[in-house]
Amino acid sequence: MTEYFEIHERDSAARLGELRLDEPVTTPALVDELREDAGSQWTPGDTAVEGDESTLTILPHRAFPGGTPEEVEEAFATEYPDVDVPSAAVVSPGTATDHGTDAYVLSNAQELAGHARAFVEAIIETREAIPADTALYLPGVATPGNVATLAYAGVDLFDTDQAVLEGLQGKYLGTDGEAFLEDLTELPCACPACQRPRSEFDREDCAEHNEHALRAALGTVRERIRSGRLRDYIEGQARHEQWLTAVFRRLDQQYGHLEQRTPVLRRNGITAATDDTLRRVEIQRYAERVTNRYRNRFDAPLVLVPCSARKPYSDSQSHAQFHDAIQYRGHLVSMTSPIGVVPQELELTYPAQHYDSVVTGEWTATEIEFVSDVLAAYLRRNEYPRHIAHVPEDYRPICERAAEKTGVEFEYTVSDHPTTADSLANLASTLADEPKYRKRERQHNTVRAIADYQFGEGAGAEIFDELSVESRYPKLRATDDDGEQLAMLVPEYGLLAFTIAGARRWVDSAAPTKRVEIDAFVPHGSVLAPGVVDASESIRVGDEVVIEGPKAFAVGRAKMSGPEMVESTRGIASSVRHLDER
Repeated sequence: MTEYFEIHERDSAARLGELRLDEPVTTPALVDELREDAGSQWTPGDTAVEGDESTLTILPHRAFPGGTPEEVEEAFATEYPDVDVPSAAVVSPGTATDHGTDAYVLSNAQELAGHARAFVEAIIETREAIPADTALYLPGVATPGNVATLAYAGVDLFDTDQAVLEGLQGKYLGTDGEAFLEDLTELPCACPACQRPRSEFDREDCAEHNEHALRAALGTVRERIRSGRLRDYIEGQARHEQWLTAVFRRLDQQYGHLEQRTPVLRRNGITAATDDTLRRVEIQRYAERVTNRYRNRFDAPLVLVPCSARKPYSDSQSHAQFHDAIQYRGHLVSMTSPIGVVPQELELTYPAQHYDSVVTGEWTATEIEFVSDVLAAYLRRNEYPRHIAHVPEDYRPICERAAEKTGVEFEYTVSDHPTTADSLANLASTLADEPKYRKRERQHNTVRAIADYQFGEGAGAEIFDELSVESRYPKLRATDDDGEQLAMLVPEYGLLAFTIAGARRWVDSAAPTKRVEIDAFVPHGSVLAPGVVDASESIRVGDEVVIEGPKAFAVGRAKMSGPEMVESTRGIASSVRHLDER
């Protein structure tokens, strides 16, 4: 059971936690002055543990170098004592398991630095073998340049050993790499160590600077996790060391591991500055849901249009012009990088209104491939009587690729630019004979489309088989035929939030339900992890969840993934929005 470590916020595999010592420490953090090594079990003698709550005690252990045969490690497996103080067990990827400690020290961490494949495999193997609510400590590897990527991979605790060692070797470290001290004409830092004249700055000063730089880098990491934007940062910062770039790219290949740990919504946006953004969980998840869950319900032609800089798209001047030309006679779907395709009903849904991309007027080969693949998958799933592409010249290769893959024939309506008078007139005349769909149909289709996206294929029809919609877009309220409110659309995220009546409909429907089973208590405000009996494995941070127990039925938003709710012994599992006592 974890007693002295708790996770408060999550940003993919990175976590903002608290090491609960006498003086609490916010992680990711350095533990140089907080660790107490109780010694090695290879050494004969007393291995009694005398730690206290002011330090993290590394329990007596047998550490093995990398490459040690598994049978040898098993033959000399460490047996850890039960202690009542903050403690850490030393493990290798092959021996990692639940030892009831608050933290786990990866014994072969130094051998992994610089080797992307081995590093990622070791971190994931270890992280998945130890309890979700425990801290992972990598000794002797952290530098100002790599600590952000290490934290992104799921590491919580570090030390200054490597940074100080490199300083004593004459290596001046920063978040943008390293330089040999003798090659520096001036010191590009304002830390206390760098206030000394360059002529007097020696290797001990360099080690002091490296430590300051590492502490500052960790401060940046913590702030980035708080804002949910660590990935944006490392896509640029990690490029200063090739192995770090390889690390986050290899992590992207571990989609299942990262997807379980990545929230389904955030307040902050995504910066799409490189092709690496296309491989982010949020982008891949959105594309997967649009092409596998979403179903077009409009009996109208498809009208593909370019995205806009302003989000949501409907607030932009260009999309207002498209709307005036279409007049509800076509189904508007936007094309964009890095998102792919965005049906008008999902324009609010994270991350469709939460990204900014670099606009150059030219698509990269990777962007063309990704967006055309998503468009082709969308076209295969959804039938339209006609397919109209109101797109500029640089979008046409994407449409042509998708058309070649699907056999769809596009009608192109842009003569020079999508918003010129001639182009808009072409679009309007192309749709002139099409009937308009009504406001009621548009609102109903929006609610049901979001339900499909959010809860699973067919959920919109299952949960909202009887549906009335009140208020104005985007603050729609879904009610039943008797006027009882079932859900409301939350404009910030473009997702539905249930009332108790809506949650009961969800449970009674055939739609996939995300449930949290709790003990016999009435939760007020939140459900803590120790009170969770079981939870749906598909639950992700930010998901709408139904909370059920012998004394309560409630609905709220998940603060942990389903597997983490079941494993954890500390922390908030879910908020509680509405509650019925039984």
